[in-house]
Amino acid sequence: MENLFAGTAIMDNPEPLTKKTPKKTAALSVDKNSIIIQFDFDWDTVALVKSLPNRRFHNEGKKYWSCPISAEAIETLAGAGFEIDKELITLTEKTKITVDDVQGIEVPGLKRELFPFQKQGVSFIEQKQGRALIADEMGLGKTIQALAWLHLHPEKKPVVIICPASLKLNWAQEIEKTLPGKQNVQILFGGKPEPLWGDIIILNYDILHKGWLEPLIAIKPQVLICDEAHAIKSSKTLRTKAVKKLAKGIPHVLALTGTPIVNRPIEGFNIIQLVNQSIFPNWFEYTRRYCGAQQTRFGWDVSGATNTDELHERLKTVMIRHKKADVLQDLPAKLYSYIPMEIDNGEEYHKAETTFIQYLRETKGEAAARKASNAEHLAQIEALKQICVRGKMNQAIAWIKDFFETADEKLVVFAVHKETVDRLMAEFKDIAVKIDGSVTTDARDAAVKAFQNDPSTRLFVGNIQAAGIGLTLTAASSVAFLELDWVVGRHLQAEDRCHRIGQKNTVNIYYLLAANTIEQEIMTILSKKAKVIQAVLDGGKEDDITVFTELMKSYEF
Repeated sequence: MENLFAGTAIMDNPEPLTKKTPKKTAALSVDKNSIIIQFDFDWDTVALVKSLPNRRFHNEGKKYWSCPISAEAIETLAGAGFEIDKELITLTEKTKITVDDVQGIEVPGLKRELFPFQKQGVSFIEQKQGRALIADEMGLGKTIQALAWLHLHPEKKPVVIICPASLKLNWAQEIEKTLPGKQNVQILFGGKPEPLWGDIIILNYDILHKGWLEPLIAIKPQVLICDEAHAIKSSKTLRTKAVKKLAKGIPHVLALTGTPIVNRPIEGFNIIQLVNQSIFPNWFEYTRRYCGAQQTRFGWDVSGATNTDELHERLKTVMIRHKKADVLQDLPAKLYSYIPMEIDNGEEYHKAETTFIQYLRETKGEAAARKASNAEHLAQIEALKQICVRGKMNQAIAWIKDFFETADEKLVVFAVHKETVDRLMAEFKDIAVKIDGSVTTDARDAAVKAFQNDPSTRLFVGNIQAAGIGLTLTAASSVAFLELDWVVGRHLQAEDRCHRIGQKNTVNIYYLLAANTIEQEIMTILSKKAKVIQAVLDGGKEDDITVFTELMKSYEF
């Protein structure tokens, strides 16, 4: 490997220093991962170099030292009289750039329009050569910023995306909605590993170490995207070890999480190292400086928090961070997202669907239709809907848990059936309140007050009809629909429990729908109804209707 040394090419086994060569030099290695340090021996300089985080002595051939690139290392060496290579200075100057220093860039050809702050985020990723932490608050489009940067660099393939299981289908959908042309997307599941053929490969954290790690390393990914990257905050887990091993040697790494640090600074170390080791190359130095590290008889206690202002400033050199309150001027009043849920009772559903289709064929036509009442049709459809709900409950619960882990805010979830409401209450009983037909007037008031005023009450579970009108739930700016009502107006009224006077944020509305099921067809019907309602009430044109049309336009049968 060739190394650039004070403007002169030097091999790994460099020739002895000539008289023209400075006694102390520091240069950038060609692979841009380390600083090559050479000097005439003296004990003081040796002691200084040993103080650099993760320094290493190379004993082969012409002896020299190296250390990871960091602004601190460069400052230390420059202060000790080292001649610093110009390319190294240029690179370290770039590392000091924060998102506030860049202007937004246009990304032509995307199928979706970027908000101004998202364009700024893409520009920051570009400045950081595709190694950045995207830490925008939930609902501000971390995914689309990552995909927009991929669009700028279509040559960087293959791409590996790691995310929670509940978001794999969502990533596939976002790729289809955002990137032009046909993308070769491969979704990996558990079980025996299969051949890897995708240009973009999506898998969940929990299966990476179960047979997929080595095959993925073998295809030499050019980009790694870790969504909900707080999943690797613990160094002890198998998932973290597997992700870190995969990341070695991948040129571009993007970490996405709205909460890189939840409780204490130590939680952010793995995420930051994944993106850019030069920021904090040494665990001990990081924990000593920012975690108040103390040695106890049980080992190192790194649960503290020290020098937090300094840590924030250093994080800004690798992190994009937008808050909703800061970008409200760019956002619409409501933002809609369709989250596809993978059902775990597919065999049961498809059997029931086949029976339903056969039933429709038998009752098709005027004569047969007279024999089959609307109530019978509705009963068949309701049976399919309930199978969908049962099949996606585990995924939906996982999504809600991820929401609370990612977002420091409250959530309103609407459902239709009592069974669904009760399942959610059983799962989240310590942080949830509910309103359905069984709740008395006094209990309704108590539930609303708790949700609005008690920080520990984070989830409101409501029946769409019983809780969809007359309530103020502005403590939350996120609404999720787990089931669909037949009346589109009830959905709009339910959304407005959060979108009311007193709401200071854009309201994010999520539809958690079973993928490739009748729920998608129902959503299409609701979309068409929404067009009529807005045209009548607001005098709008059909092209102005985005509530359901844009949400489900890719899923119309």
